[in-house]
Amino acid sequence: MKIGITGAGGLLGFHLRACLHARAGGDEIRLATRETFNDSTTLDRFVAGLDTIIHCAGVNRGGEAEVEQVNGLLAESLVAALLRTDSRATVAYANSTHLSRDTPYGRGKRRAGEVLEQWGRTAGTAVCNVVLPHVFGEFGKPFYNSVVSTFCHQLATGEKPRIDIDGDLELVHAQEVARYLLDAVEAAPAEGAGVSCVRMNGRPLKVSDMLARLEFLLSRYRDNVFPDLHDLLDLQLFNTLRSYLFPAYYPCAPRLHSDARGDLFEAVKSDQGGQTFVSTTRPGVTRGNHFHLRKVERFLVLGGEAEIRLRRLFSDEIVSFRVSGRKPAFVDMPTFHAHSITNVGSGELQTLFWANEIFDPNDADTYAEAVDK
Repeated sequence: MKIGITGAGGLLGFHLRACLHARAGGDEIRLATRETFNDSTTLDRFVAGLDTIIHCAGVNRGGEAEVEQVNGLLAESLVAALLRTDSRATVAYANSTHLSRDTPYGRGKRRAGEVLEQWGRTAGTAVCNVVLPHVFGEFGKPFYNSVVSTFCHQLATGEKPRIDIDGDLELVHAQEVARYLLDAVEAAPAEGAGVSCVRMNGRPLKVSDMLARLEFLLSRYRDNVFPDLHDLLDLQLFNTLRSYLFPAYYPCAPRLHSDARGDLFEAVKSDQGGQTFVSTTRPGVTRGNHFHLRKVERFLVLGGEAEIRLRRLFSDEIVSFRVSGRKPAFVDMPTFHAHSITNVGSGELQTLFWANEIFDPNDADTYAEAVDK
């Protein structure tokens, strides 16, 4: 299938790409950024021949006139390209619960949905208007995408978040949205118009409750204790928070207790449990070269010399940590980062690994991806 994603550089665009990348289904993925919409020829090349388009492009911050106009104009530009290329692609639009509000953002999102739905009826093809609540996730822009992003950024940098209005939130993680959008286009009728509007439900929470959760999660983590992550929302908030701690927070040296008998340190403490295992690795050998969408994982070298390397999906930048069993320090793997560990010493490497869930071969959440492309 040929799938196009508009707004590919944004929060939802990244998570859609990551979701498709993990599926490894052999789909052709095309990406449209802000620059794509600046030139009709480029936009036509993006649209031509696509089976599916997921329209995430938009703005939610800026001057009132800009916010209202741009969201509608982006949909109008996309429809113009669909008409010029005689496209019959299935379209899913990432709309917002704000569409029912009489605000610049609400009016702009509502207008965009109407434009796409009208094209679907005229062209006789499927358009799914997906109404989304408050979306958050790893790599969101602070003070732009989500109050969750803002609070995570502030907590990670030592600032004190402030609540101006303790409003009601309805939270949904961007990976859940990505799967929902993909399911929506896959369920669309193969032929004929199928204009529909569906609403995705999130998790109701007060702003103050969300902040309290983040503060608790960070407090336990800074005490070198993994909090209980059985609640999916806590896991999602924790992984989002960790994305703002990386890479400055690592490597972390556990507290060393020494006496006449020798040394002792606590490798992993967890309110949840999980799975711990130890590996040996021969000189020059590399383990890993995969990524996770949800799993929390710790690497701690017990003996030997190692280099831990990480690369965020779709990025060329590699972060490297040199760690040694002579001075133990751990690195926790952030989600959506390919990671590996290499024995760079002359002897055997001994490494302790911990994950927050017991390995399930039927749902391993482990996807092959080389750190060095």
